[in-house]
Amino acid sequence: MAELNSGMPRPTILVVEDEAPLLTLLRYNLEKQGFQVDEAADGQEALMRVAEAPPDLVLLDWMLPAMSGLEVCRQLRRRHDTRGLPIIMVTARTEDQDAVRALDTGADDYIAKPFVMEALLARIRALLRRSGGVATKGTLAWQDVTMDQDAHRVSRGGRPLHLGPTEYRLLEFFLQHPGRVFSREQLLDAVWGRDIHVEPRTVDVHIRRLRKAVNGEGEVDIIRTVRSAGYALDLEHA
Repeated sequence: MAELNSGMPRPTILVVEDEAPLLTLLRYNLEKQGFQVDEAADGQEALMRVAEAPPDLVLLDWMLPAMSGLEVCRQLRRRHDTRGLPIIMVTARTEDQDAVRALDTGADDYIAKPFVMEALLARIRALLRRSGGVATKGTLAWQDVTMDQDAHRVSRGGRPLHLGPTEYRLLEFFLQHPGRVFSREQLLDAVWGRDIHVEPRTVDVHIRRLRKAVNGEGEVDIIRTVRSAGYALDLEHA
């Protein structure tokens, strides 16, 4: 497992987990890979930690005492300052519908227990890359949508858009290839990366979230669904 570049700032991971042995294991492995680790044992403490010192990513257990991880995620997404905070949900629930529910609530990714540490670390690195930690790319524009990649700001018709890390990366990819149809598999490779195993239905969840953020009341839907083919940034809807 490749460690972080020692010359770069160390990203902080907030681990929200009430099982002490797992928390110890996660801290050990994350610190070994060069991350700074903060921790919380329940949802209220997690919200307090984020308010006091916002982390670069939250590793959030679904099953927490008093307040579930889903509710923590929901509250973080409601707040303007944490709307784009990268969140990975850790869950012992293995049903596909539970995974979709976690994503619909606002999580950027999820991983089921028991998990392989290398897989979790790969997901953390991929999400941190998608959250825009490094950007000196300029501006992308199409129709009335503008993306300032350096400032990490997006607007449509002058209206600021608030996107999570994955929705931002999806829109960025679409803006780089307007009008072209991409399959779910192509979007997974481009946005999540070939080394990350993600179910194709995950793309559908994030496309729905992107549509909700980009298409305001009275505005034309700019994400075209092409049946049996995929999605495109296009005004010509079939």
